[in-house]
Amino acid sequence: MSAEPSLPTTSPRFGVWLIGARGSVATTAVAGCAAVAAGLHPPTGMVTETTPFTDSALPTLSSLVFGGHDTASCPLPKRAEHLAAGGVLPHGLPAAVAAELAAADREIRPGGPLPGRDDGRPQDELIASFAADIRDFVRRQDLAGAVVVNVASTEPVPADGVLPPSSLYAAAALQADCTYVNFTPSSGLHHPALASTVATASVPYAGRDGKTGQTLLRSVLGPMFLQRALDVRAWSGTNLLGGGDGAALADPAAAAAKNAGKERVLADTLGISPQGEVHIDDVPALGDWKTAWDHIAFDGFLGARMVLQTTWQGCDSALAAPLVLDLARLLLRARTVGLTGPRPELGFYFKDPDGDASSALGEQFATLVDFGRRLREAR
Repeated sequence: MSAEPSLPTTSPRFGVWLIGARGSVATTAVAGCAAVAAGLHPPTGMVTETTPFTDSALPTLSSLVFGGHDTASCPLPKRAEHLAAGGVLPHGLPAAVAAELAAADREIRPGGPLPGRDDGRPQDELIASFAADIRDFVRRQDLAGAVVVNVASTEPVPADGVLPPSSLYAAAALQADCTYVNFTPSSGLHHPALASTVATASVPYAGRDGKTGQTLLRSVLGPMFLQRALDVRAWSGTNLLGGGDGAALADPAAAAAKNAGKERVLADTLGISPQGEVHIDDVPALGDWKTAWDHIAFDGFLGARMVLQTTWQGCDSALAAPLVLDLARLLLRARTVGLTGPRPELGFYFKDPDGDASSALGEQFATLVDFGRRLREAR
């Protein structure tokens, strides 16, 4: 008697719930995931698609389902068209992945409150409402798990005990039993009022402030000067950017939150805090493009005074989106194998890593590769 044919098994699907789901980074991540999964574009910029991670049993890109919260109303397909018009997305890509963008847009729920505004609901009610949205998404889509990723605009540092929106969403992620990533410099889980909640969290989480351009370069150059025994006297920088980030960072309090991570990387890698600071200028005409310039004054042998200048020009959304997908996959896998709490192994991706992780990119990458090995061996 011949054996009965086995029924095909369905691969598990995983959710990626984006805070700021209609922003440039989120739109680029959704469109890019669909494009790479369909073979329309290579996975350039995705570390998890390189050799050290390809057999770590990470969720496949085709298994990811997107949703999120946002206060904006522009649908994802239209937002993608705007990004294509600005050269952020390839021409024709929004049409090629229109179905995936529309599907993600249907899963976006109203967020809030808007910065500086009170919509009248108590904080606990807002957290419960956001958590219910996430749980409904997981249940409705029949997902094996979900990760919440904050890619919203930078908030000012909180001045009182009231939880800012980023912390409300972070608390909702834990209440919904989801892993969490803070890709922004906003408070998120770091707010003091959430300390007891975070201490008992049974999910892995990581953050904060994604390292995409200027600080990425600083995390390479800082160790170089230290290892070559060259004395850095001053390190100044300027950022010119437009779009939503430019508008948000025009607020000096938000800019201060952003710059704290940039300065921390220098202090950690050089062992000193050199003179100089970073200035951020909002230039709306630049749209989603950014120019970052650094001026480094240092002393060489016998006190010879020298200068290194760097210029970084690029699109933050295109730099950030593959990292968001990397982090989502790594945290989802970490949850699957039973890891909990802060994941300093993911410091490679952040200006302000969890724990006492090194800020030097080379050391961070070695730690990340080892983390990939641990995930592989946990199969």
